[in-house]
Amino acid sequence: MSIVEFIIAALTVFCAFLVVYHHALYPKLLKRLSKKEDLNETSSATPLTPEDLPTVALVMPAFNEAKTIKEKLFNLATLNYPEDKLHVHILLDGCTDDTLKVIDETRDHPLFNTLNIEIHNFEDNQGKIARINAIVPLLQEQLVAFTDVSALISQDALLLAAEHFADEQIGVVTGFYRLLNAGSTGEDVYWKQQCAQQQAESDMGAIQGAHGAFYVIRQALFSPLPADTINDDFIIPMQIVARGYKAVMESNVNALELEQTTDQQEAKRRVRIAAGNLQQFVRLKSLLNPRYKQLAFMFASGKTLRLFMPHCMLVALIGSAYLAGESRLFLAMLCGQIAGYSLGLLNMLGILPLKTAGAISYLMRGHYYNFVGSTRYLLDSLKGEHSISMRHGDNPSQKPLCEAPAARSKRIFDIMIASAALIVALPLFPLLILAIKLESRGPAIFSQVRIGRCTPTQTTYFTMYKFRSMVQDAEKGTGATLATKNDARVTRVGKFLRKTRLDEIPQLFNVLRGDMSIVGPRPERPDFYGKLESAIPFFADRTYDVLPGITGLAQVHQGYDTCIEDVRRKVGFDHSYALALHSVKTWLMMDLWIIGKTFTVMVMGRGQ
Repeated sequence: MSIVEFIIAALTVFCAFLVVYHHALYPKLLKRLSKKEDLNETSSATPLTPEDLPTVALVMPAFNEAKTIKEKLFNLATLNYPEDKLHVHILLDGCTDDTLKVIDETRDHPLFNTLNIEIHNFEDNQGKIARINAIVPLLQEQLVAFTDVSALISQDALLLAAEHFADEQIGVVTGFYRLLNAGSTGEDVYWKQQCAQQQAESDMGAIQGAHGAFYVIRQALFSPLPADTINDDFIIPMQIVARGYKAVMESNVNALELEQTTDQQEAKRRVRIAAGNLQQFVRLKSLLNPRYKQLAFMFASGKTLRLFMPHCMLVALIGSAYLAGESRLFLAMLCGQIAGYSLGLLNMLGILPLKTAGAISYLMRGHYYNFVGSTRYLLDSLKGEHSISMRHGDNPSQKPLCEAPAARSKRIFDIMIASAALIVALPLFPLLILAIKLESRGPAIFSQVRIGRCTPTQTTYFTMYKFRSMVQDAEKGTGATLATKNDARVTRVGKFLRKTRLDEIPQLFNVLRGDMSIVGPRPERPDFYGKLESAIPFFADRTYDVLPGITGLAQVHQGYDTCIEDVRRKVGFDHSYALALHSVKTWLMMDLWIIGKTFTVMVMGRGQ
């Protein structure tokens, strides 16, 4: 072997090793090292009394978000945090649509009477970074939480995140990022691996950046960013970590990305992120200094190596092809690479829809965008230009929101409550049936087809039972219509049943059958489903992996739906409730609170 061939061989083996190390060895090594750390010291939260909780400024940049900001506002209104310690700042960056109008109309709802919202309406469009730089340094709150309009956060997100800051060494807290609808199997696998890797990084006290969907920092640690910053949700946390503070992930905090991007949007987003990866490497290269120890190791093995992966893969492939005729080792390496890339290409063409092929395909596309983005940024930097646009806010199949332990506990809870409630309510059955029959003809028990639990591939239907509160054949002449205030179709007995919610007692049988839960989103009628799905963003996702309920967060805040606007307001409540199902504790506290509110509605006759 000549000297030239030896150099090519050494370079090929080295690059191949880096590819294997970055994708396979480093995640395993990181997981093993994280287990050796003191988890109580690095990531445990300290429960705080309401008086001890820090003040929080929630900052949300927005640019032309008229279609989605209403659902986000209702999500924020349901956050579990002391009202006097939470201040929401909405940064409107030169919006040219009706975003401000939608915000003003939404804030008229009584739910927002106690939510402290401040609108910063900038007339010109300067970008997310300019607005954050202008507002955050002026904030007086102890903590700053950043969130995107397109992502809903779990009801207890601020509370759980704030508890971590009782440790003075914690500077950043982020949560578990979820995609409502993954674009592909590869994307699903990728995000599961990313979340596992972030958890391991968190156990070592230094997650590598955060996600703009939701993260929290100490206000005093914020440093203004250069105006051309691309990946702000990486730079901001890492600047804080570089100062000696810890950054952790609270896995019980959920940030749910509602928008599913198109292939074109995904390509643009990943090219921009790749450009940001090169930019952050240049600006934070000091983190590779060995004095940072674990942080330097993770930054080098993760973000830095990812930047050079396309080049390593090309060198490994070309070098193996060049030396395949000289060595069986390089021939085997070449065949392995060709086989892997072939699987990915076949998956891209839709010929091989296997999970493994999908993961390889997603990685291949990712590294291609990585190469394009970093190369474009490098060329632009040499020219003194910046063609990579900065974001205002990016507009896994999904992992079920209701985790297995919580789902099992919730089902047992439903059976126990439904059984006990039926025993108590059975003496009322003959009295209510007699009252209904005496006033109007027709059966006392009314049945109707409703939509139940949904998944990405299946929508279930079931027959729901109620005590009849309207005249017989109420929709015979009109077809399916929503109830209206003082609806003439509602009988006198029916008005009493609706105000006390006694008309819903027969649904306890639906709970025992597994069609419904005690608490959950309102079960919708198929007749209205298509119209509501078209009129309300993310409406169809409200019952993803969640059973509809007899009562729910939306039901106790407002009555029966009389128009599409009523349904629209409930969507935010439904998504917020679903995000609270990540653990037995938060689910149980939420359900007990809602059941208590329901009894108040029944006793006070506040139903509609």
